Amino acid sequence: MYHRIVVLMISFVLSVFNGFCQDITGQLDIAIQKLSSDPQFKHAIISLYVINSNTGKVIFDKNGQLGLSPASCQKVVTSVTAFELLGNGFQYKTYIGYDGKIDKTNLKGKLFLTGRGDPTFGSDRWNSTSEAVVLKKILNILQKNKIQAVAGDLVCNDTQFTNEPLPNGWVWEDMGNYYGTGAWGFNWQENKFDVTFKTGKIINDITEIISTMPPSLLMDYTFANFVRTGSKGSGDNAYLFSSPFHKNIIARGTVPISEKGFAISGSMPDPPGIFIKRLNGYLKENGITVAGGAWSNSGRQVNNQTTGVPVVHVDSILSPRLDSINYWFLKKSVNLFGEAFVKTIAFQRSNIGSTDSGIAIIRDFWGKRGIEKSALKMIDGSGLSPANRVTTHSLVTVMQYALGRSWFAAFYNALPEMNGIKMKDGYIGGVRSYTGYLKGKNGIEYTFAFIVNNFDGNAGTVREKMWKVLAVMDN
Repeated sequence: MYHRIVVLMISFVLSVFNGFCQDITGQLDIAIQKLSSDPQFKHAIISLYVINSNTGKVIFDKNGQLGLSPASCQKVVTSVTAFELLGNGFQYKTYIGYDGKIDKTNLKGKLFLTGRGDPTFGSDRWNSTSEAVVLKKILNILQKNKIQAVAGDLVCNDTQFTNEPLPNGWVWEDMGNYYGTGAWGFNWQENKFDVTFKTGKIINDITEIISTMPPSLLMDYTFANFVRTGSKGSGDNAYLFSSPFHKNIIARGTVPISEKGFAISGSMPDPPGIFIKRLNGYLKENGITVAGGAWSNSGRQVNNQTTGVPVVHVDSILSPRLDSINYWFLKKSVNLFGEAFVKTIAFQRSNIGSTDSGIAIIRDFWGKRGIEKSALKMIDGSGLSPANRVTTHSLVTVMQYALGRSWFAAFYNALPEMNGIKMKDGYIGGVRSYTGYLKGKNGIEYTFAFIVNNFDGNAGTVREKMWKVLAVMDN
């Protein structure tokens, strides 16, 4: 009798559970049909894949195996792979070294700063990585080793990564802007700079570039300014166009009328070169003279000049831990951090710090964990390239894999919270995407991925409509 009661109770619970699942499936089906019939999605491709986080049972599948451009949702693939292959406690090292010898207080040789791809060096996101702090650390190391003068050159050794900072497939209109900076062997201040415009007094007046930060860019680079004055409150509609190692930067678009000037951010064309010049000035300000020049190995490589490497490393500077870097990578969608992760994975595994090598390793890693390589066609680590193609099934597989790992809490904490849901979002032209975790009022936990490509009209309204679909699971 007791056994029969237990069986009946289990059957009842399972029937209720299945009823919930079937109900959610039906509601999602209706919601997706409604979305598909919306004129804004007439020519769009919609993919939604949802599973029960605890059982793995598929709750809903609409085009789950169709490869679409995922935008920044691709970051979760890079993030989870970095946790697995590099480790949540991984730290980058930047080395201080030299060739030649130290004679009393005089270094008779070249002084080297050797990068290992640290994307946080000079970043203001951490107190320990700010410009003032890292420059002071370098100064302290030199003083500790009693170096007061350098007879040779000051060199940024940035050749751990290949001399291709940008992934193939990035578009011209992105490359010169702050979010379009690539990963170099030596990164500085997240490879970003600011340019401030003095606007005109009326709409369509020409603007004037009055300053840059760092200031050296205004002196060392040629700016072609075509930016006009926009209406008050019109926002940042200006773009910077540049490419690695080139000295010309083009500015186009509009900035709003402002009494105090209006600043936008761009991508440094040569972070190692800009850094080593800044360090040279800082050392001289603090009593350490450099008799020779200041240059980077990558800058010499592109000009077919000889480069150099240190013979002795005297000390190093550590980055924050990977889990801390990943926090900003996902929370604020910092593209640089993802591109650095990809190249670091490549260097650690193959001794070749290239994007292509890193992507191949990532695809191979997931190929062994149930994701076909054709379902994970990655061009970069951040999702910025519109040529990326990833399925929602692949994203859910990655997110579900993360659930069972020891570092999951750090990964989960890094996911943004939007509309009450912990999820990564993505947006580039014609693309909106979300992937994350949701616990419904029925107590069921879901893992999902939702991508729309080729929608029409305003991206903000697309976001609201997609959120309404996701809200079905929260009923």
